[in-house]
Amino acid sequence: MAASAAAQSQAGLGALLYVASIGVRWRDLDAFNHVNNSNYLTYLEESRLQWLSHVPGPWFDEQAMPVMAASEVNYRRPIEWPAQLEVQLFCARLGNSSLTIAHRIVDATDANRLYCDGHVVMVWMNPATGKPVPLPACIRTSATGER
Repeated sequence: MAASAAAQSQAGLGALLYVASIGVRWRDLDAFNHVNNSNYLTYLEESRLQWLSHVPGPWFDEQAMPVMAASEVNYRRPIEWPAQLEVQLFCARLGNSSLTIAHRIVDATDANRLYCDGHVVMVWMNPATGKPVPLPACIRTSATGER
């Protein structure tokens, strides 16, 4: 996976943040016998939460919480059951209060089998005021790979 992630990073997706392993469940299927498009968003959400759970330090508190400001999903091919997936997350852009996370959902046994790609924009905001706040230091450190 490291060589594949390095190649993807060089392809303009940014620095690798995290790779999540997700198993397709029978209940994820729709009437056409493939994963319903809304479940792609659930896989992406789960992967972001797995990444955040590995970020050392507080990434939210009473003054700063992340919200999703934008989401783009490009569906490339249907996912059929059974399947084991890898959700690859990349830091595409780091702003003052926002983080753009590029994503790819690929087959766990064949990273060239691309199911979807795209990105989300996460903005840290003060929940009391609704105003953007600076990214927590631990998010900035995790996203840049600096220690």
